[in-house]
This record gives sequence, structure tokens and C-alpha cells, in this order.
Amino acid sequence: MLFKDITIVDEDMQIREHMYVGVQDKHITYLSNQAPVDEKVFGRIYDGHGKLLTPGFFNAHSHSAMFLVRGFGENLPLSEWLTTKMFPFEEHLTADDVYIGTMLSAAEMLRFGIVGAADMYMHGRAIAKAFYDSGVKANVALGATCSDPAKEYKDTKYYVPTLELRDKYHGLDDDRIHIDFGLHAEYTSTEKLARSVAQAAEEDGGSVHIHVSETAKEVAECRQRHGGLTPVAYFNECGLFDVPAIAAHCVHISMEDIAILRDKGVSVASCPKSNMKLASGFCPAANLLAAGVNIAVSTDSVASNNNLNMLEEAKMFALIHKGVTGDPTLITPAQALYSITRAGALAQGRPDCGLIKKGFKADLVVIDIDHIYMRPMHNLLTNLIYSSCGDDVLLTMVDGRVLYEEGQFPDMDLPQLLARGDASCQRIINAMREKGTL
Repeated sequence: MLFKDITIVDEDMQIREHMYVGVQDKHITYLSNQAPVDEKVFGRIYDGHGKLLTPGFFNAHSHSAMFLVRGFGENLPLSEWLTTKMFPFEEHLTADDVYIGTMLSAAEMLRFGIVGAADMYMHGRAIAKAFYDSGVKANVALGATCSDPAKEYKDTKYYVPTLELRDKYHGLDDDRIHIDFGLHAEYTSTEKLARSVAQAAEEDGGSVHIHVSETAKEVAECRQRHGGLTPVAYFNECGLFDVPAIAAHCVHISMEDIAILRDKGVSVASCPKSNMKLASGFCPAANLLAAGVNIAVSTDSVASNNNLNMLEEAKMFALIHKGVTGDPTLITPAQALYSITRAGALAQGRPDCGLIKKGFKADLVVIDIDHIYMRPMHNLLTNLIYSSCGDDVLLTMVDGRVLYEEGQFPDMDLPQLLARGDASCQRIINAMREKGTL
């Protein structure tokens, strides 16, 4: 495909007009302000008038199968939300439910320009298959939990399935699918488990994905359990940051924690809307950025967010830190856009993704900018972050394939998926009523 005479966001997160971007196979092979000599070699010609081409969005922390619990637990603090709503529902989830929920989340991601997700949940084979079938890039991790202090990772139900997933899916389809090692959180694990997950990841050359310092309660209890160590310091002691890592949330972290994250090259997955909805607090993004930490914006699940609208997430990310700190200069539009594109790609271990750059993977999003709320265009990048809507996404391309375009999903039977999702929800609700947990 050749995107002809289109406005783009270049690799420096700057706007460039009247550009030509050519895609062949899975890569961007042409990038210029001049038309190619032979446009026909690119196949389809896409008219760029009134449109903006951006890098695809990367969601650095998600629980995609939780599509099925959107709106199920509302206006509750995190601990009550988990124990009274999420866990009872999840008791009845089958692998098929997880597959359907993940496929539906993948469709929603594509609708909003998300080309890749770092996912943590259960039934890993179903998640990996769903992402593979959907065409979306994915890092899949099973969030290991264990309360037995004598058990190592190899003794849990997560170890063998993770290795089997790595054998079957890791690197599949030209590195589109990654299988990571997962540890759910400090408060759902033991030190032996944490250290052995780190060891397994190091031995197998893998990355880890963990929840870190999401609530003040989590941090206080961690300090009590581990001689005053914060979750960041504790995980560092356990060796989990000696391998590439995504640390989700990082709301209640100190400057000492930030120094550890920086020095260890940990990527932080900030979840602005989810953290606000559950009243967990605000990740100190400005401090992380100032320290040079790679910070990616993430949705978390639709159960604690209610949609996968990444442009909305970027706007929230840009605005909340101004309000919380009283400093209107914090989080520029360019930083917000970088955090949903290149930073997310780097967090997921994808160095050739997240930028419109020759030789990079063709993960691209077309946004309709011909709207009244996008005028005047004093600064299109500012308009993109503060004024645009998720519905403005016209086309989402992953590895050179158009997976969403103007309401259509060429590779998905969305009505069938929605019907299966509704059936799964109804079956689980009926089971919860019978058990008395609803």
C-alpha cells in the first residue's frame, strides 16, 4: 500500500505534511515528500487528503479476556472489586471464554488503533491463540500466584504452561507473538516464587511482566513483610529487574524506586484511567520521564477502564499530571504520543516498531482530521492529543496488513464473536447465581 500525500508523525514525533509512505510485505520501504517513481509497485493507493498517519499504538499492560466483565464491578475500591466481583466471576471462566474475550478485546484494540498489547491473565494457550488469530501483536504472560512459602516457580501450575507456550508461540509470525514470564504481584506471591520466576526468565532469555505498587496499602504491607523494602526495591532484590521487565502501575513509588527502575532499564506501564477509577492514585509520570525511565501508557482491563480507547488514555495521561502537580508544562503532546507508540513498543521488546521510519514494521494508524473539533490547526499534534476522538481512527494496519478499516474487520466475524461473548457472560452469571456469589 502507498499512503499518498498524507500528513504523518515522523520519528521525532513532529508533524510533516504531504508525505508518501510505502508499505511492502511487513515493512515501511518508502518514506519521502516526493512521490515514488512507480507507485504501482505498492499496490493499493490510499488518498491521504484530510488524514493523519501515526505509528500504531502499543498497550503495555492489559487483561484482554476481562472484556467479559466490563461494567460488572463499579464504584468499588480495588480489594473489594477483586474479591467480591472479579474473582467470583473468574472462577467460572473456561479456556473458550478467555479466547472469546481476548478476540473481542483485540477487535476493540484495532478499532482504536492499538496494534500490540502486553497481556497478563490465565489460560495462556487460549490468549496466545486469540492474539495469533486476530493478527494483533502480543506479549502474553501468565500472572503467577502462590501463598506457599516452600514452593518454587517450577512447582506451580504456571511454569510448565509458560515453557510450553514459549516453545509453541514465542517468536511466531516473524516475532509478532512473544511469551513472557509473569508474576502477578508481591501481595499474591512469596519471595521464593519471585526469585525463582526471575531465575527462570534469566535462564530462558525471557522478559517478565508484574504489577508493582498499585496502591498505598500494597506498599505499606510489603514494607512490613520485607524489612521496610518497597515493592520496587523488593523485586530488585529478588532479581526480577535483572531481565527486561514491564512494571505495571507504579503509582506509589519513591525517588529511590525511580532510580532503581532507571538503572535497571525497567519499562513502566502507566494506567491513568484505571488508577483513577479504582482511586489508586497517580503514577508520578513526570518524575519518571525526567529520570529517563521508559514509560508507556496502558489501558489495564475494560473492567477497570471501560474501554480500550488509546487516544482517550493519552489525553488523560497528558492532563492529569498537570492537575495533580499544578504545573501545566508537564507531559507535552509529543511525550504523550511517544508513550502510546514507541515507548510501548520498546516495553514489549520490539525495537523495530513504534515509529514511522523506513525499515520498521508497518504498524500504522490513519486518523481522520477533517473535523470541526480539529480546526484550526495551529498545532496538529496538540489537536491530536487534546481534541481528537478514538472514533477518528479510520484504519489500523499491523505488519502491513489492514486489520480494521472504517467499521470493518476483514479477518474477523465480529457478530459471531459478540454472540459467543454474550453467551459466555450469561452462562457465568447463571452459575454465580446458583453458587450464591451474585
